[in-house]
Amino acid sequence: MPTVGVKRDLLFKALGKTYTDEEFDELCFEFGLELDEITSEREIISREQGDSKASGASDVILYKIDVPANRYDLLCLEGLVRGLQVFKNKLEAPRYRRVSPVSGEPQKLFITKETAAVRPHAVAAVLRNITFTQERYDSFIELQDKLHQNICRKRSLVAIGTHDLDTISGPFTYTAKPPGDISFKPLNQTKEYTATQLMSLYKTDSHLKHYLHIIEDKPVYPIIYDSNGVVLSMPPIINGDHSKITLKTKNVFVECTATDLTKVLLRGEPNMLSSCSLVFSRNLNKSYFLIVLLIVFVLCSPDSESTEKIAQLLTKMCLRSQATGVGDEIEVEIPPTRSDVIHACDIMEDAAMAYGFNNVPHTTPRTYTVANQFPLNKLTELLRQDLAAAGFTEALNFALCSEEDVADKLGKKISETRAVHISNPKTAEFQVARTTLLPGLLKTIASNRKMPLPLKLFEISDVVLKDETKDVGARNSRRFCAVYYNKSPGFEVIHGLLDRTMELLEVKSARVDGYHIQAAEDSTFFPGRCAEIFARGKSVGRLGVLHPDVINRFELTMPCSALEMDIEPFL
Repeated sequence: MPTVGVKRDLLFKALGKTYTDEEFDELCFEFGLELDEITSEREIISREQGDSKASGASDVILYKIDVPANRYDLLCLEGLVRGLQVFKNKLEAPRYRRVSPVSGEPQKLFITKETAAVRPHAVAAVLRNITFTQERYDSFIELQDKLHQNICRKRSLVAIGTHDLDTISGPFTYTAKPPGDISFKPLNQTKEYTATQLMSLYKTDSHLKHYLHIIEDKPVYPIIYDSNGVVLSMPPIINGDHSKITLKTKNVFVECTATDLTKVLLRGEPNMLSSCSLVFSRNLNKSYFLIVLLIVFVLCSPDSESTEKIAQLLTKMCLRSQATGVGDEIEVEIPPTRSDVIHACDIMEDAAMAYGFNNVPHTTPRTYTVANQFPLNKLTELLRQDLAAAGFTEALNFALCSEEDVADKLGKKISETRAVHISNPKTAEFQVARTTLLPGLLKTIASNRKMPLPLKLFEISDVVLKDETKDVGARNSRRFCAVYYNKSPGFEVIHGLLDRTMELLEVKSARVDGYHIQAAEDSTFFPGRCAEIFARGKSVGRLGVLHPDVINRFELTMPCSALEMDIEPFL
């Protein structure tokens, strides 16, 4: 959830009213926001860097406000004020429209085919007749950064560039060139650099180094020129210095380049945009939802609310609405700034928020139900208590592990394990979903080798196995695993634990209708020291003394015996 920092006095001035901290906190709650912190620049620096660094910092009170991740229109002071003013019925819900320039043709942005290899999409717009103050300028830049960090996914999906239109001339060209063929003076630099030199320059820049990986391995880099060959930007890294905006800027050219067409079209801009002719453009046309009164208000109030009342509530949330006159239907106008509204349930949420969650009356449920614990979980909890009473310590390990853990280290081939693989693992430690609980317990012992012997551990958790009969191609299986680690293998200890477990499960020792073990061969276990567990004629697990090679691969030095079995057949 993004956090917006605004100066309290500027916020109250824009709202036209002064609130106490408690009153503003309540207003935020009613609007679906959260006043997270009341602080100041001095306090923040003092907390993060020490009192010595905070000398000279501002004492102006800052409000840190948590904004829902779907409300990109509230990520700046102006958007926040507009939303609150509409909510308090002090301002009409804005209507967004695209307009043609008063004089001349619309600006044009040509997109060449070379961009397909790096960032294929682009849109553009012009903001005209702007008056910047220092506060507005700071808010403008901060909004751009907030969008980059959130919906733009740190510029990997979308990069936004803003330029002083009066210093450049259209039409503009968005193309891609080899880095050695690109040369310009980047923002706030004093000389020209090639794109290759810029990548080296910014590797030590605390802000820009995080974005270099997006294009540095590409054969061509994206670049935007004006009609005179002036470089506007090299997205998503840096703008050119020639077109930088200042407090004197009156007209702003906005360009967005992207790898994701959907994200680049989710533009939330001021009320009037001057159009640009470009590839992949979309009009700022409003979209509509027709919803039924019952759908919206069934969770809000048992009372009969009129369609006009619901329409008023939705309008308070910047969703212009009106009753259609056809039954209980309401027509809801979705502005381009509310790209999160994709279903009637999104509208229902806003209606409930405007109605006030604290105003929803407490009612007795119409149906009476009694909750029960899931049988498998109930059995698991009962077993945990008695296994702990038997002297074993419970461990909880990650459900993901490396391919090596479930295959090579256990003396098996990965193709034999029926493991579900992660398509894009972030680390080598989390490549597959575990197919056995044993590696996790052995790694736990390896991390606790200095503890007094013997080490007796158990775990009851799920493993994941491929299963073509399931609609998702895999299934969970609840397993019980225990290990005994000491100077001697202790097979009798593990065998005794198996007998105790079967006693708890009320399964007697019998070959036909009970349980028994019989010799088996498994590469994980020492030859001749492995047995397969059968319950009611079905194989449910194995126990035995681990193979010395397996013990060495997990960096252990003592003998170890283990037991692993499926507990679902005993439900």
